[in-house]
Amino acid sequence: MKKLLSTITLVLAIWLISSNAFSQGTGRIKGIIRTSDGVGAEFVNVGLKGLSKGSTANSKGEYEIKNIEAGQYILIASFIGLETKEIAIDVKSGETTVVSDITLAENAKTFSEVVITAQGILQRESSEYVSKMNLKNLENSQVYTTITRELMKEQLVFSIDDALKNAPGISKMWEATGRSGDGGSYYNSRGFILQSKLRNGIAGNVSTKIDAANLESVEVIKGPSATLFGNALTSYGGLINRVTKKPYAKFGGEVAYSTGSFGFNRISADVNTPLDSAKKILLRVNTAYNYEGSFQDNGFGKMFTLAPSLSYKVNDKLSFNLDAEFYDGQNQGNTIIFFPFGGKISALGVNSADKLDIDYKRSYSRGDLSQKSRNTNFFGQMNYKISDNWTSSTNFTATNSYSDGVNPYFYLLSKSAVTGVSTDIGNGYLSRNDQATENSKDRVMEFQQNFNGDFKIAGMRNRFVGGLDFFHRVADQYFTGVTIDTIAATGDIPTYGQFNLNTLKAAYQAGKGFDYPYNFINNTYSAYVSDVLNITDQLIVSAGLRIDYFDNKGNYSIITGKRTGGYNQTAFSPKFGLIYMPIKDVVSIFANYQNGFTNQVGNSFDGKAFKPEHANQAEGGVKINAFNGKLTTTLSYYDIQVSNLIRADITHPNFSIQDGTQRSKGFEAEVIAHPLRGLNVVAGFAYNDSKYEKADEDVVGLRPATAMSPYLGNLWISYRIPEGMVRGLGFGFGGNYASDNKVVNTRSQGVFILPEYTILNGTVFYEQSKFRFGVKADNITDKKYWIGYSSINPQKLRSFTASVSFRF
Repeated sequence: MKKLLSTITLVLAIWLISSNAFSQGTGRIKGIIRTSDGVGAEFVNVGLKGLSKGSTANSKGEYEIKNIEAGQYILIASFIGLETKEIAIDVKSGETTVVSDITLAENAKTFSEVVITAQGILQRESSEYVSKMNLKNLENSQVYTTITRELMKEQLVFSIDDALKNAPGISKMWEATGRSGDGGSYYNSRGFILQSKLRNGIAGNVSTKIDAANLESVEVIKGPSATLFGNALTSYGGLINRVTKKPYAKFGGEVAYSTGSFGFNRISADVNTPLDSAKKILLRVNTAYNYEGSFQDNGFGKMFTLAPSLSYKVNDKLSFNLDAEFYDGQNQGNTIIFFPFGGKISALGVNSADKLDIDYKRSYSRGDLSQKSRNTNFFGQMNYKISDNWTSSTNFTATNSYSDGVNPYFYLLSKSAVTGVSTDIGNGYLSRNDQATENSKDRVMEFQQNFNGDFKIAGMRNRFVGGLDFFHRVADQYFTGVTIDTIAATGDIPTYGQFNLNTLKAAYQAGKGFDYPYNFINNTYSAYVSDVLNITDQLIVSAGLRIDYFDNKGNYSIITGKRTGGYNQTAFSPKFGLIYMPIKDVVSIFANYQNGFTNQVGNSFDGKAFKPEHANQAEGGVKINAFNGKLTTTLSYYDIQVSNLIRADITHPNFSIQDGTQRSKGFEAEVIAHPLRGLNVVAGFAYNDSKYEKADEDVVGLRPATAMSPYLGNLWISYRIPEGMVRGLGFGFGGNYASDNKVVNTRSQGVFILPEYTILNGTVFYEQSKFRFGVKADNITDKKYWIGYSSINPQKLRSFTASVSFRF
């Protein structure tokens, strides 16, 4: 392994040296765009007339365009709702042309209002994280969705759960529990379970409901993505990357207070300030306190979030970023109902959640059944500009989650399971249980080194990233459980209040409980390369490869004091992409091959060690960015084949074989449009067809119970009055649709369905440069609906929220 890493490092060094020789004859342009009162103008598009090269001004108004062939050009600065500016420039070989005299006629206040009224929802045309390089969406063969801070504000979004309702093909499957290691919310994409585990492209695990206080945007990257992100933080359906707010070079911020139904109260602040007169050291602090009760008779969750961010620009070449996230909370577990192992659905008398004899508004537990949870995450980044064509980014992250306390959960029992009479068909009974964590900890450390290059070889532009990654995880989790009683789920329940903390303590002290530790250490050593090659301005090809060495140290036993079951595996993860633009910078026809993998342990009957499980995706479609950014569309069809699945060995009952396969294919569509000034539309549709192709007889040919609803839809339409006496007054309306979801689907157990639902939401808001007031209604029709996989979890009924914020 050491020889492999040394070889890859040598190859990267040779590429760095050789590419500089090929990249001569080019220059670059940089500068600052300001408003009439000298404030940097963010989001302004800067490009070269007749070429596809361009950039977007950052929060300071700074922009930079690299690798421009020597010659004379017209530099264009444009923004929707403002006059376009054109400036003649002369680019010289090996030199930087500084253009700092671009000034917008508007002052900072007017520009802020133009941003609010002219565009409302600012679509991000590029990302520096999706491909680990700054690449426009039209140049990227992979499908991804960006949910912007502006859209989250318009919808009064306070958590990543609510933000993801705007992503096509994403469905929440399980509420966050707060348990160390696995407590974050579970979602589904393209038929596969995933969680939000990445922050700014590297590990950023949070084991609770993730607050949106420090979110700039959320990126949902579709399909197997192990080539650049590994397998520990991704799934075959994709990954969720949280992009956080960054410090900027002036004093400013925002404070907000929100209140609403079910005891909801929230106060938040976002404060930014330079720490020195030269504005090289910048600090931004985001914080929030959030409390919410439950639509059921018991339940609550409270969370304090603190997220400071510090940046230090040493000089034009070297800069540092330091970030932290502190989450401290307490919550009562959600009412999540499971199906007993081996129980027949037919014995319940019904096969749909809406027909069960269960009270939707009862939690079936007392309010003192809660747990405490914490997350302490640290992030560090060093950026160094090696040359005009090469940069280095060194990243480090350490995430630590902790939980301690009880967590009620329930089993749905048939009438026959309670009475013991097999002919008693029906339901309406619950087994009440606890599954607690006791001083459980989960720690992740990741070190990542990336080299990025932008250069030409034989006249063709290359955008390259090569990196080394070390991922270290230590799980020290301790679970305990106990069964308390069985109750009728409707009518008078005399023992309803006996599921409380004192009862649980007595049950554990009486030795009725069980425990199972979850203690392991694993290390992953990886190296990867990826290159995006412009054969022409309209034809782009890309390729990448990851080499991944996984070293599991085994599980630790407190009885023996030793670790057992350790193993190691090596996996290769390739990817390829193709882009053709029949209309340059407007229409992009794309195709990709993506790979993901999962390490597997064990042996078959003949002693052969299991290999990593692999998922291979083939995808094609079209991306559109037309009418100067007023219409953005992505249409795609994907086909994911999973191989090396482990299944039962019928010939040898005590063993397994690794020849199973699963297929997941489907269609996704996203449209983001600004057809009229002040009018915004965000819409998405997804269809997924997933089934086991070669599997155990019990499930072969069937849709996995973890594969979500086959049909999903999302829609948001808003209008903000752009001028007149009530300029800044706006309205928003939309919702989400999900078809029937089979959360049990086997031949032996039967089929159980969470029925389809349509949830409608709306907002009214009034926004000016210094303040914002908004009111929203969620689940306007007071719809009863459920989420889950292999489980049933009732969701919140109609609620109202009001929020006011002030900017300074």
